[in-house]
Amino acid sequence: MSDKVSFDEENIFGQGQANVAYAQYFDGQSFLNPLVDEQSPLFLANVTFELGCHNHWHIHRADKGGGQILICTAGQGWYQEEGKEAVSLEHGKVVVIPANVKHWHGAKSDS
Repeated sequence: MSDKVSFDEENIFGQGQANVAYAQYFDGQSFLNPLVDEQSPLFLANVTFELGCHNHWHIHRADKGGGQILICTAGQGWYQEEGKEAVSLEHGKVVVIPANVKHWHGAKSDS
């Protein structure tokens, strides 16, 4: 989905602000829109990736719980775990990433 107007209509949680605090962990421009306040025990945010933007390989470490849940709400992207093939992300796709799994995710080059 390269049409910005259509993307913005589909991006129901909103783009948010430039992701300056975490920019060093991304190739390309991303935007962060926190969906809960800072006191919440669970961090929940909408991250919008510009065309082709992706984050670096990373791990969410935890002794119990932890991990990450990706929900593709607009556009299309990629998710890849270390040692596995990349998985296409389409609107509505949910990926549950256990703690301590090395992975990356981001937008497709045309969406």
